[in-house]
Amino acid sequence: MSKRDYYEVLGVAKGAGKDQIKKAYRKLARQYHPDVNKEDGADEKFKEVNEAYEVLSDEQKRSAYDRFGHAAFQGGAGGGYQDFTGFGSMADIFEEFFTGFAGNGRRRRTGPRRGPDLRYDLEIDFLDAVFGVEKTIEINRPIICPDCDGSGAEPGTTPITCPDCSGTGEIRRVQQSILGQFVNVTTCPTCSGSGRKIVEKCHNCHGRGQVQQTKPLNIKIPAGVDSDMQIRLTGEGAPGEHGGPPGNLFVIVYVKPHDYFQRRGDDIYLPLDINVTQAALGDEIMVPTVDGEAELKIPAGTQPGTKFTLRGRGVPRLKRAGRGDQHVVVQVAIPKKLSPDQERLFMDLGETLGKEVIPQHEKGIFNQLKDTLGDWFGF
Repeated sequence: MSKRDYYEVLGVAKGAGKDQIKKAYRKLARQYHPDVNKEDGADEKFKEVNEAYEVLSDEQKRSAYDRFGHAAFQGGAGGGYQDFTGFGSMADIFEEFFTGFAGNGRRRRTGPRRGPDLRYDLEIDFLDAVFGVEKTIEINRPIICPDCDGSGAEPGTTPITCPDCSGTGEIRRVQQSILGQFVNVTTCPTCSGSGRKIVEKCHNCHGRGQVQQTKPLNIKIPAGVDSDMQIRLTGEGAPGEHGGPPGNLFVIVYVKPHDYFQRRGDDIYLPLDINVTQAALGDEIMVPTVDGEAELKIPAGTQPGTKFTLRGRGVPRLKRAGRGDQHVVVQVAIPKKLSPDQERLFMDLGETLGKEVIPQHEKGIFNQLKDTLGDWFGF
């Protein structure tokens, strides 16, 4: 079955920017993640989405895909993680197309090769991201077959030299053309480039040399991580080939939004409503922080949109000392319904304040609104 176009998989246009691609990927990855979606076919869709994102999020790989399509790459993803190294480089692409001119360019396939890197998506709570946490995950990944020790041959038997390529792993065909002799070198289809042929396949791995295993791993999440940050676990990826070292496991962190705290960099923002009396007369109130409640003094005459800063109550800085700040942005809550006594008191107050409307010359309401929203959206 032919692969779908990567842009179609993510539902983006060919000229989509990085932010659009990332947003589309995160939405689809959450939708089809095997830990969340148990429907038939969800796992395959998750692999397809990961593979498409890995290409389109990388400028070089995306450029190669735009020029050559799926022919530029190999590899895929699976089971809650993604294989990062299945994609060929541009050198590999041209070598695959043009290897063998004048008998040069033989590729060595039998030496040690490092195993692929794997990926695991991990979602954590807001406060766990602030203070750090230890998590145990279970990852289903390939390991060296314990029965055949990775040879792929049934225990007690030995692979033989491939009769089709004589152990070279390559098939060389010489052709004559008007330009002279042309040598075409391709991977041996019998041994897949290994130079060995398995006569009797291992009963456990069926000749693959690897089997799947679910293994628990403890991960230490440092304080101050944010969404899309990655943690590398060295040597916890897929096994290497021909004695090569294993790859690494990359844990990609996603932070759940909090009910009322909002994060921007190392700072935390807290929208807070106060009543008219507190704004007019001032008050001392207790406000929530990630460390617990803290006292905040509201001065008399506080206006809507006023920002108060609690130093050092934000997120710990990664690889640096100190913490960010917490900013409390107050809004004045206007009561929608008053009791008869409250209505009488407000009417008495209104008589003393008068009804004259005075335009603001120094800063209009739209500029005030812009100043308030600027703290949130970076205007």
